[in-house]
Amino acid sequence: MAAPCSSVASRSFSQLLYCFNRTVGGGLGCRHFSITPSRRGFPQSSSTEERAASPWTLMAAVCLQRLPVITADCSPIEERFKQMMQQMELEKSLLSDHELRLMEDAERMSRKQADDYDSDEEEGRDDQEIMMAQDLEDTWEQRLKSFQPAPRFRADADKDLTSVQRCLANSLVLLAEQQVGAEKLWLLPQAAWQEGETLRQTAERALSSVSADFKATFLGNAPCGVYKYKLPKATRTESSIGIKVFFFKAILADSAPGKAPNSALLWLKKSELQKYLKPAYMMKVDRFVLSL
Repeated sequence: MAAPCSSVASRSFSQLLYCFNRTVGGGLGCRHFSITPSRRGFPQSSSTEERAASPWTLMAAVCLQRLPVITADCSPIEERFKQMMQQMELEKSLLSDHELRLMEDAERMSRKQADDYDSDEEEGRDDQEIMMAQDLEDTWEQRLKSFQPAPRFRADADKDLTSVQRCLANSLVLLAEQQVGAEKLWLLPQAAWQEGETLRQTAERALSSVSADFKATFLGNAPCGVYKYKLPKATRTESSIGIKVFFFKAILADSAPGKAPNSALLWLKKSELQKYLKPAYMMKVDRFVLSL
């Protein structure tokens, strides 16, 4: 055991550092240790050979969502709450300018029908063509009857799973039919990672490989989830035992095409995903897909 540091003030910095590395607490029975890069968890170098020798194949997938275009229908409790708030607002609100004008017109009409009506009190109003507030309301009501709002729900469009214009009140997720081994599966658009690119760049490439018409905004550079699975034993080797898929979230832009370019793409609600995705895959996707 090294001798305890007796005179700290008389020692140089290098001696104190050597003393600290050799003993802790003045050498009073403490353990010896040595601070080295490998013991502290910092490797000497991150070699490319170790990455290349990884038995896991890296892939990136994009969860492209089309946000709701119109508001969803209110639930029964939401409808009751809305009516209650409207009633409270009506009871506590002040009269609008139009309502004040209606009251003024009604008062003027009552004065004209009175026996002691004096037209001089109207200050020349009889010489002008007066548009009554009630006449304005009748005109507005006629315009409202001629207005035809766009339908909220279209049965033909909602049944077309390849159309991005279906289910406008719900959030939709894009699925692509991709070849995985010897079978075709419905998955989020994915692509294999290539040397020299980030995982987000891989996800962007996966989306562009599906269709170049989609314009999306990616939400960050970090993945929102990961799915790992092993290859079948017949195809598994020492250098390739499985695949890790990292998911990235993206929002579809407003300038999206009205219809998918081919039948290998589907726009589905969250409740419809389980019909097309494998259970283990669906469990991972369900964690970050929001039902907005």
